[in-house]
Amino acid sequence: MQIQHRAKPANRLLVLLACVAALLAGIAIDRIALAQQTGGGITRTILLRADDPAAPATYEAVMGIAEIAPGASAGRHKHYGIEIGYVLSGSVLVEHDGRPAATLKAGDTFRNDAVHDARNPGNTPAKLLAIYLVEKGKPLAEAVPR
Repeated sequence: MQIQHRAKPANRLLVLLACVAALLAGIAIDRIALAQQTGGGITRTILLRADDPAAPATYEAVMGIAEIAPGASAGRHKHYGIEIGYVLSGSVLVEHDGRPAATLKAGDTFRNDAVHDARNPGNTPAKLLAIYLVEKGKPLAEAVPR
């Protein structure tokens, strides 16, 4: 008599999550030094890129650190998707078309899904952790004139 052991669904999920985490860590090591400029006042350092599991051929998730110099502005821009994030340090004034301006400080979260600008009104650099869910092949951010 042969006894067969089947992996429990929870164990399979754990193995799958561990594989995904290892893959993402490998990509992060590859991308960690890549930086991208949008305007004169913002620097984006890409930490990680990963395909969107629901639409791997058309969308990707991009994680990065955005840094805005004191007194500088990112300029009016848009993303081909959505940006969500967390203010790591400093403060930033975010202006969306048709919405009141919002001042964000360290510890605040944000969502940008329309044309917006981000300015650093402070005397120290503002640092943000940003995650973009955007169309592949399009620029991460694109300037939008007034």
